[in-house]
Amino acid sequence: MTNPTSGENEPRDAAYWAKLITTLEVTGVPTGALNLNVAGRQVVGPLQGFGQLWQKTYRVRLPSVTMTPAEVMQIWKENFPTFLPRGMRFYPVMQSVEPGQIMLINTDASLMGIPVSTGVMILYADEETLTVMTPQGHPESGWNTFSTYDDDGCVVCQIQTLARANDPIYEMGFRLVGTGKQDNIWIQTLETVAIYFHVNGQVTVSKTCLDPDVQWKEAKNVWQNAGIRTILYTLAAPIRWLLRPLKRRRS
Repeated sequence: MTNPTSGENEPRDAAYWAKLITTLEVTGVPTGALNLNVAGRQVVGPLQGFGQLWQKTYRVRLPSVTMTPAEVMQIWKENFPTFLPRGMRFYPVMQSVEPGQIMLINTDASLMGIPVSTGVMILYADEETLTVMTPQGHPESGWNTFSTYDDDGCVVCQIQTLARANDPIYEMGFRLVGTGKQDNIWIQTLETVAIYFHVNGQVTVSKTCLDPDVQWKEAKNVWQNAGIRTILYTLAAPIRWLLRPLKRRRS
């Protein structure tokens, strides 16, 4: 008889998935990172978002690369923060990319229109795939999948998103300017990956609106809007600075 607690009944890919959690915990904050709007939040998928549901796919081919997709993905993981555009900073809280790990994100206003401090949880990670899931308050509700695969002998790097804007403010922002800014983020990321492998790659983009309706019942998500909370936190910096001596005296 199989012992149900021995792990023998787990799927073969169980090690690649993050364990079920209720709320996110940040056990360490890398130097230079702002830990805001992550700890204590729940991860959310497309069902919990407000805006239209979109699937967007960005691809670049690496025709001259002789490495396997898994080898390319390993390099991508190891250099993940450095491949992102300037102004978008990812901070893994561990040295390796592992399921369940938190990556803190700090972006400046030039990327999303407003500064945003948030993060993502690594939902799934194997040799050729890395999927991250967003927390409450993040601009999007859903997940992004970074992957590599072989297409008739050519390695392809792909970023695919399945998400909705998290609340009405984000939805309005995406419809006005945010979608173009988001496209530029992932296009620049793939171009940087290609340049690393000495390829002048042309990024292709495809978009499909899976649900054109908004979910008004999720309008309440605006209360946890990470952009608004980041702005308020920044504006309150002088007050925190003035109160710091008082806190030191009390301690």
